[in-house]
Amino acid sequence: MAEPWKAMYDEAFLRGFGERVRSAYGGFDADAFVAAVTSGEWGGLELKARTRRIAEALGKYLPPRYEDALGVLYAVDEDCVGFPYLFFPDFVAVHGRGEWDRSMKALERFTRRSSSEFAVRAFIIDDPERAMVQMMAWTRHEDENVRRLASEGCRPRLPWGESLPMFKRDPTPVLAVLERLKDDPSPYVRRSVSNNLNDIAKDHPEVVLELAERWKGASERTDWILRRGCRTLVRKAEPKALELFGYESCGAPLVSSASLIASPSTLAIGDSCELRYELDAREGKPLRARVEYGIYFVKASGRTSRKLFLLSDRTVQGGGRIAGERTHDWSDLTVRRHYPGEHRIALVVNGQEVADTAIMLERRE
Repeated sequence: MAEPWKAMYDEAFLRGFGERVRSAYGGFDADAFVAAVTSGEWGGLELKARTRRIAEALGKYLPPRYEDALGVLYAVDEDCVGFPYLFFPDFVAVHGRGEWDRSMKALERFTRRSSSEFAVRAFIIDDPERAMVQMMAWTRHEDENVRRLASEGCRPRLPWGESLPMFKRDPTPVLAVLERLKDDPSPYVRRSVSNNLNDIAKDHPEVVLELAERWKGASERTDWILRRGCRTLVRKAEPKALELFGYESCGAPLVSSASLIASPSTLAIGDSCELRYELDAREGKPLRARVEYGIYFVKASGRTSRKLFLLSDRTVQGGGRIAGERTHDWSDLTVRRHYPGEHRIALVVNGQEVADTAIMLERRE
């Protein structure tokens, strides 16, 4: 099993970073910094809590004046690149909320080598209107990492990030940012725009569908954003979303026959099963088919909740066949625990269940 991400902050990493800071600022007590970070309940802290612990400890051992502390970080940040250095922008969120302009410049700088998407949310919550003016300015930045921050930082439902309830209620300020980025040349930025739209669609599907109708056909890059941005609506078989992207969903049956087989049909939590599926499209005109399997996972309460997994998304001629196999792993995940019981599995085409089977999941002895 792969090590959890939080393990990257081991003593060797912290000591190496501490020595790097001391080379730029002789007054930095690297030993005391490492001791402060790793004290107490450190072993039980998860990734975000560890990032925050490092940012707080830096505040104790860097110069007391915020401007001077940033100067030290600026002296070493060129060598601090990637995900482990999220504590640079977190330092700004912890210690710089009283110095807006200086902090915006710091977040803009740090996001180029790591990412300020989590840290900037503290400033959005403090002053949404002022923050969104900054986001709009960042949409015109020459660096793709800064333009991405303009979108990623204001996602209403950013995973691992503090939610932005004001934008869950009214996404209008966010849409203004996305409008500027809808044809961005950077795939990195466009992916963020699509994820932001997908967030908004969970609270305001009608707003995203209306926007999609306006944007569709503007460019290949914009169409790519829309397809990913409407993915939750397509998964939910929202009729307007399906129609927008060329999927039939209503009227006559979409298939003439379909089957789904799971093997083995009884297994333990942590095992895998093979799913074999095939379907014959109805005769006539070609069919744009989004083929998924949906598992009705048994919850701790005994109730079930369906989750969909994509198998195929293509156009098949009338009467044509789609078939294949997929291995499904029933191991517990951070985001999903498994419980014993019968789990129904459905084969789904454009939102319609066309075949099903079931497996019996047991606890491992």
